[in-house]
Amino acid sequence: MTDLLKTSLNRRTVLQAATVGAVGVSPALRALVHAAGSDAPEKKEVKIGFIPLTDCASVVMASVLGFDKKYGVTIVPNKEASWAGVRDKLVNGELDFAHVLYGLIYGVHLGTAGPKKDMAVLMNLNNNGQAITLSKALADKGAVDGPSLAKLMASDKREYTFAGTFPTGTHAMWMHYWLAAAGINPLSGAKLITVPPPQMVANMRVGNMDGFCVGEPWNHRAIMDGIGITANTTQDIWKDHPEKVLGTTADFVKKYPNTTRAVMMAVLEASQWIDASLSNKMKMAETVAGKAYVNTGVDAINQRILGRYQNGMGKTWDDPNHMKFFNDGAVNFPYLSDGMWFLTQHKRWGLLKSHPDYLAVAKEVNQVELYKSVASAMKISVPKDVLRTSKLMDGVVWDGKDPAKYGDGFKIKA
Repeated sequence: MTDLLKTSLNRRTVLQAATVGAVGVSPALRALVHAAGSDAPEKKEVKIGFIPLTDCASVVMASVLGFDKKYGVTIVPNKEASWAGVRDKLVNGELDFAHVLYGLIYGVHLGTAGPKKDMAVLMNLNNNGQAITLSKALADKGAVDGPSLAKLMASDKREYTFAGTFPTGTHAMWMHYWLAAAGINPLSGAKLITVPPPQMVANMRVGNMDGFCVGEPWNHRAIMDGIGITANTTQDIWKDHPEKVLGTTADFVKKYPNTTRAVMMAVLEASQWIDASLSNKMKMAETVAGKAYVNTGVDAINQRILGRYQNGMGKTWDDPNHMKFFNDGAVNFPYLSDGMWFLTQHKRWGLLKSHPDYLAVAKEVNQVELYKSVASAMKISVPKDVLRTSKLMDGVVWDGKDPAKYGDGFKIKA
């Protein structure tokens, strides 16, 4: 065979393999592709923003345990002060990826949460593990859950203030949904404010709000500090609900596809590692409690990640639906119906003026095919359907099939 023919065949084989991608090709062909550099990460070092919350753990552990290096990238976790800061840095390119609120990504994509920019949800980072905290002062007056809060607000009239963490984010939507399920209109019957997660406890301590919804460890911290009680967990609102995602811009995915895949693989492997054992969870808690990450006592983190809950009023329970990072792959799949649900709530509360094309938007944002290719390469199972069915706390079923009807069907709305 002539050298020219050899070169031509080799180049053609490499190009074919690059077209297919690293998934589903033989090890020999994959080695050939890698040697040609076509599946090597285009960007070797990536900045991933995170907020000090327990559910940043898979991003942090991917870096700490070296899973990133295994896939040819170096993850640099960047601690951020607020979700608005995360949004701005993602949009302007200061961050490559972020541990970020599901609804924030959708808010940016549609321009309801600041500057409009095409965004991407790569995978879910966790299910469950947030909570609604009410002040000890309210609890002392008998307001310990939704119905008793509604009763107190009806008899003891004043302005009641509740906090979420970002206007289109998950916590704002859980708080709105929870209040409405108790018969309280969150728009006309209460005042809703935005407070960054690490500042929630301090703001409640000085009386700036009556309740808040936030991720752990700040709900448990409020109990430890004697200033709040857990009225409901978010898994009480929606079992196995979507929460934080690995987010980036659509431009980044297009420009750096191999880097994106490598980061997804590293974070997925870290997610597997966290959920694999009790000792791994404890090691994770010790790590993320450190000053560089959440900056709190490990005892504020390690109980609830094991499902050991207390409400601050003497009740304790083991919750099987505690925060999960992998759960045999069930956590991480970016269901289109999950993204669509947040849009129904944005419409419900007036953040969207009209119904969007729910399915089309979800298909633009959620990188389902990319996730499937990564999961396949890692032998992680994926569901057959891109929609899932859930029954929320008020008995209303969400299946993603008629989002406009679902959104319009609530009695309490904007």
